[in-house]
Amino acid sequence: MPFESQYTPESITPEEVAHSQGPLLIEFGTNWCGFCKSAQPHIKTAMERYPGVEHVKVEDGKGRRLGRTLGVKLWPTLVFLKDGQEITRLVRPDNREDINIALAQIQDR
Repeated sequence: MPFESQYTPESITPEEVAHSQGPLLIEFGTNWCGFCKSAQPHIKTAMERYPGVEHVKVEDGKGRRLGRTLGVKLWPTLVFLKDGQEITRLVRPDNREDINIALAQIQDR
């Protein structure tokens, strides 16, 4: 799946996450967040190596159900899932190597 450039509110539900199949990266943040903006080049570069991983950007904030369900507290938070189960997460990643390692853990083999 290609790199998503914009965060979208409620783009996926907790139920859809729980029933997802295969590798999935959910990225929580906002379009105006400075930390989120600075992480984008690292995320984009890492995602290019893993085209089979679905990438969903979720605009997070007060009252947003998915972020609360997954315990998101800081932005950006990257939640790496495989078949609906969280494998690992990164909070405010500042390098592509950490993202590559996490993506390798969920990649289909």
